Amino acid sequence: MRGYLLRRLPSALLVLLAASFLAFAVLRLVPGDPAAVLAGPDASAETEAVIRARLGLDAPLPTQYVRWLGDLLTGDLGPSYAIGGRTADLIGDGLGATVELTLGALLFVVVLGAAFGILGATARNRWVLGTVRVLTTGALAVPPFVTGVLLVLLFSVLLGVLPPGGRVPLLTAPDLGVQYLLLPSLCLALPSAAVLGRYLEDGIERALAEDYVRTATAAGIAPRRLLLRHALPNALPPVVTLLGMQTGYLLGGAVLVEAIFAWPGLGQLAEQALIRRDYPVVQDLLLLLVTVFVLVQLLTDLVHAWLDPRIRWE
Repeated sequence: MRGYLLRRLPSALLVLLAASFLAFAVLRLVPGDPAAVLAGPDASAETEAVIRARLGLDAPLPTQYVRWLGDLLTGDLGPSYAIGGRTADLIGDGLGATVELTLGALLFVVVLGAAFGILGATARNRWVLGTVRVLTTGALAVPPFVTGVLLVLLFSVLLGVLPPGGRVPLLTAPDLGVQYLLLPSLCLALPSAAVLGRYLEDGIERALAEDYVRTATAAGIAPRRLLLRHALPNALPPVVTLLGMQTGYLLGGAVLVEAIFAWPGLGQLAEQALIRRDYPVVQDLLLLLVTVFVLVQLLTDLVHAWLDPRIRWE
């Protein structure tokens, strides 16, 4: 495994370097000037020039990029231009909320995806199969912002059993925290759960069609044992890889879901930073998301190799 990690490390570093360059360059292409935003609409050109010099925006772009990379390597993310405070503190405050939302959604993805996949592959009742098809198709077809509004109307307005938005940290008050977490995490998880369920269903159906499974069935082995001991383990490796990819989707989709449910995470921070042209905050957020995605993919490959003995690290 050590050799595998060492071989993957250079490519991961290249991906992060390319992501940092793209994040830096794309932000500079967006119309707007942080100095003009800070100075206000009535400020003079001299005032904007002073602010630009104070922020280091008067230096050539390659110099700004190298300075930013140097600050990242030393762990000093610097101050926020417009929001106020240290960039590291702002990201740290929102990171816990986003991680909480993502983990809650990931739990829903695993549970619902497993249910969709197993029922779709093994159920013989046409009403059960029809319900699974409707749920997975609807979860894929309806965008999250529509799903979020429908969930709020159903569980908050009509039934009145769950809060429509906001957050109470789980570590502070677990009972209240779960209530605030359920709707946004379910909204975020539904599309990924539908995709995972369809992949798992296909994998189980292919495994159940193998000759050794037919032989075991003819020998009288119970269907449940065939499913749990043979079909499901053989269907898991590609599903684990897909789950790692969907984790990256959950991190990206959290931005929209946080806006719908007023969840105070990195999504709201990114929205504020983009509106105010707060370059350090946006750059560090984008690079953080890419870093997490790369690490999740690396972990996914390791689990895939552990589940499938045909894959070798060396």
